[in-house]
Amino acid sequence: MATTLLRSHPSISTSHVLPSTPTIITTQTQKSSSPNHPLNHKHIIPFRSNFAIKVAEHSSSSIGHQNHEDATITQIKTQINKTLQGINRGIFGIPTEKKCEIDDLVMMLETLNPNPNPTVELDKLGGCWKLIYSTITILGSKRTKLGLRDFISLGDFLQIIDVAKGKAVNVIMFNVRGFNLLSGKLVIEASFKVSSNSRVDIRYNNSTIVPDQLMNMFRKNYDVLLGIFNPDGWLEITYVDETLRIGRDDKGNMFILERSNDT
Repeated sequence: MATTLLRSHPSISTSHVLPSTPTIITTQTQKSSSPNHPLNHKHIIPFRSNFAIKVAEHSSSSIGHQNHEDATITQIKTQINKTLQGINRGIFGIPTEKKCEIDDLVMMLETLNPNPNPTVELDKLGGCWKLIYSTITILGSKRTKLGLRDFISLGDFLQIIDVAKGKAVNVIMFNVRGFNLLSGKLVIEASFKVSSNSRVDIRYNNSTIVPDQLMNMFRKNYDVLLGIFNPDGWLEITYVDETLRIGRDDKGNMFILERSNDT
């Protein structure tokens, strides 16, 4: 990174791009003891896809058969990826029916979590992950202020977790039109501490935007940008396997990330 602008920022109440931390469910009948976990709340899902109904029926008739459970997980993950096509990670909002369908599939996958105690085996969380869906949205005046309608476009959202150091780095890529497709990134560094078998507490450390030209574009609304992506709070890991991770945070946000080979 050529020139960097490092800036400490006071605690900001925000949503994170980092995965969040809800409590984990290992069977369809076992619920988390955490009162904050969304699956412990009595809420109604207004939409349930035919796919979800079929998978639920298949899963209930296949209890005790690991190969069937693995097949069900693969089916759900495939359907999630199909449902996420064309929505740009949900960052600019999606129709309610689509959101409910994603929620429905995610909750089904969470009940089949093969690693119900993810923070006990932190190596499963280490490495680089790419965000493919989040309930965090940038709408209305925030989107306009940040130039994210026509002038600046969002690239990949990456998260690099260093288990040994207890560090997590979120990288949000940007492309700017009119400057020969100037590329840059917002880098947010945070530290985390295990607080339960499935939850970590996250503390914002610092952030930087490179190159300087991009920082100059965001400078006036830098607090708005950090207000969206600052990871302060806790994160519950509700599902993790070799290729996919799901988390929920203390602000009610949900995140889906896939393992990435990016460095």
